[in-house]
Amino acid sequence: MTQQIHPGNVRSAVSPLDTNAFGADPAVGLSARAADLLDRRRTALGPGYRAFYQRPIEVVRGEGAYLWSGDGERYLDMYNNVASVGHANPRVIAAVAEQWSLINTHTRYLHEGILKYAEDLLATFPDGLDHAVFTCTGSEANDLAIRLAREATRRRGVIVTRYAYHGGTIAVDACSPSTGEQFSVDSSWVRTIDAPATPSDGADPGPAMAQQIREKIGELESSGIGFAAFLLDSSFSSDGLVTAPAGFLAPVIDAVHQAGGLFIADEVQPGFGRLGDSLWGHTRHGVTADLVTLGKPMGNGFPVAATLFRPELVADTGVAYFNTFGGNPVAMAAAQAVLDEIRDRRLVDNSHQQGLALQAGLKGLATGCPWIAEVRGAGLFAAVEFADPVTGESAPEAASAIVNGLKDRGVLVSTVGPRGDALKIRPPLVVGEPEVSLFLETLETALAEELPI
Repeated sequence: MTQQIHPGNVRSAVSPLDTNAFGADPAVGLSARAADLLDRRRTALGPGYRAFYQRPIEVVRGEGAYLWSGDGERYLDMYNNVASVGHANPRVIAAVAEQWSLINTHTRYLHEGILKYAEDLLATFPDGLDHAVFTCTGSEANDLAIRLAREATRRRGVIVTRYAYHGGTIAVDACSPSTGEQFSVDSSWVRTIDAPATPSDGADPGPAMAQQIREKIGELESSGIGFAAFLLDSSFSSDGLVTAPAGFLAPVIDAVHQAGGLFIADEVQPGFGRLGDSLWGHTRHGVTADLVTLGKPMGNGFPVAATLFRPELVADTGVAYFNTFGGNPVAMAAAQAVLDEIRDRRLVDNSHQQGLALQAGLKGLATGCPWIAEVRGAGLFAAVEFADPVTGESAPEAASAIVNGLKDRGVLVSTVGPRGDALKIRPPLVVGEPEVSLFLETLETALAEELPI
């Protein structure tokens, strides 16, 4: 079957897998150990996998916000949101080990762990999101959310942002235009809208975005596909990160609901306190989600994810779901420990406070670096966009130089956005003032030494 792509819904040729990806001759600038690992990786794993950085590193140990390589070098991890409460978190390790020593099985048996965690998790959301279904990955969670939205609305169409990434199943890949064109993926039922630009004058981008939504809803309805849902990462992570002004999504979600569609809030990246306002990214906009999906940071590295939804969405559909490892007792122990750590260590507050220092420091560096076009972000999630200071053109090569320059100086970040021209800064939530200061000092050095004057 030839892939069907609606005009104006062209998928990006640049995949998130290709940004900050190793692509050089493995014999250039690499240790014999790294070259051997890369060669074995290509042979055993095939071409689909990508390694980070021009000179990839082998990580063998982690603790808190730091990673250690096989040759003993220490790296400050300013990128990894998977280890949300820190690498090798003792509380998570103890919870997983204890539960695994007792039993790990599927959800067809009764077990209190999944009930305790579901009740605890649902209590962090506004009233109405009263059911949780557990999966292993965010891709599965988004796939299930799309299925539920279609069953509830009896329509098929989904709207996403133009450079969105939501996962890797066939249905969710169709909703991930950033991954590029895939022969097997039919995206004829998907429409895209532009992510808003951060307004320099403080203007509200919401009305223009709402108008885009209404136009795409009209296309889906007139085509006979119908409009089921708007699937959104409220931090616009893969679109380059747009977090301001808080509240601009309100008219957009109003337009979704007025058309009888559902709002699926993908919280895989903005969730669990990342943005420093509250646990959940979409709530900072004062909007109500019909379904919420959670993923990577939920288990601090243990594979666990979830779809939350309003009970009435499935009351009359008869939708049943079973996932052998979704919600297993060990996964629930890991997830519970993460949620407990976030609360007990006040990591949302830490995200807010350290985020203020991070954003202020980045904006300070921007005033002295003509290559920095814009600093965006909230909490412990930031993007630094680069442009040529003479032509004003996007400068992905500058972003790449800084990413690799930071890596060579012991700090790990990556790139983001449709052109890969922005640093993606997204550390574990446990970073403190020493780590933020070290990062800013190292970035200042890299900017001075890696970019032409």
